[in-house]
Amino acid sequence: MYKVTPETISEIGFDSAWDFGSGYGCLMHDVHAYPAKFPAFIASKAFSYAEEQGVKVRNVADIFCGCGTVALESSLHGKNFWGCDINPVATLIARAKSNRYDINCLISDNAKIHQEYDTGTFEVVPYQRVNPRIRYWFSENAYISLAKIKNSILKHTRQGMYREAFLCIFSSCLKSCSRWLTKSIKPQIDPNKPEPDVYRVFDERAGRFISAVKEIDKSNLKPANIQIENCNILTKQVVPCADLVVSSPPYVTSYEYADLHQLSTLWLDYAQDYRDLRTGSIGSTYHSKDYAFEPQDLNFVATNILNELKKINFSKSKRLSIAHYYLDMQHAVHKCMDLLKPGGMVLFVIGDTEYQGVKIANAAHMVRSLQDEGFEDICAGKRHISRKILTPYRDKNGRFTSDKTQRQIYHIEYVISGRKSA
Repeated sequence: MYKVTPETISEIGFDSAWDFGSGYGCLMHDVHAYPAKFPAFIASKAFSYAEEQGVKVRNVADIFCGCGTVALESSLHGKNFWGCDINPVATLIARAKSNRYDINCLISDNAKIHQEYDTGTFEVVPYQRVNPRIRYWFSENAYISLAKIKNSILKHTRQGMYREAFLCIFSSCLKSCSRWLTKSIKPQIDPNKPEPDVYRVFDERAGRFISAVKEIDKSNLKPANIQIENCNILTKQVVPCADLVVSSPPYVTSYEYADLHQLSTLWLDYAQDYRDLRTGSIGSTYHSKDYAFEPQDLNFVATNILNELKKINFSKSKRLSIAHYYLDMQHAVHKCMDLLKPGGMVLFVIGDTEYQGVKIANAAHMVRSLQDEGFEDICAGKRHISRKILTPYRDKNGRFTSDKTQRQIYHIEYVISGRKSA
């Protein structure tokens, strides 16, 4: 890690310590797919890095906790954790992964669900009357099978973490059982996708989850208090205390997370219209309509980026969205200062992007935000991105391509840390 300023961060060399983990990863990390998933080994290395720098890491926080990678790693390392995310699908997955279960209860519930599916009688809403978006993504046969599984889960699991575990398993099946193009990060129909064997998919995913719990049980873990809230960090009034904040912020306008999680949102009854969950989502282009701000609220890095985008006639609506994103990130850094105990550390993993030849210097903006908030000893390391779903190449029109002779983007990111004064 190198000491950096907004002007020097792009010049630092690679720090291979942050490139790859060592050894076999925990099975629980892979029980549910998630876009742009945070690499688990970075959380583990963040704990070690902070402790090497003199931080006694007992309480960890993640203000954009997503599917709970940092939460699970905190549990595996016997550290208390608090995290939040605005997306209810994300927090369901995060809680399901980081809870500790009685394996016999899981196996028993799974057997009851299986028996109910095979022999039970069900009244399901007729296909013609279900949410049109569900009909768009699912065939009638797939819908009926999924409805039977969901009803079986609700009938044979007790309210609380065991029900959430099986709803997480159910959620993990939805893309495979839908018309969604396999491995596509964006909503896209595959007209040639074969009809799924829905229960076989669910049974396989349930078995995977149970195996992951068995693996964790063998580890003889220390007790840890794990709390995960479905809320917006920017509007949360009271936050707990932490020794270390580890987080990976959403990229500016790169993903519409509400759109990506629409299948689970609709099936789990989080919203009748998945687009409602775009509201308040950092980085969403829909989050910035009718948004007003004072230019002086932006730090100079953000102002320079927006000026460069204006020169190339980048649309006003997208410039507004980017301005909103940067202000939200500045407020998020302020929340981290509130969260941390004196002497605590924040560690962000963030990458730069590019629009029409203009560099979107997210890392430099983060460094400046940390400086403005009063963080000390700001350091950064550059890492190669591994296991990303998206290809790192774009063609001359800015579209993703597998052609390795084209421009390479999204292939590096930065690990940035700062200390709160003691």
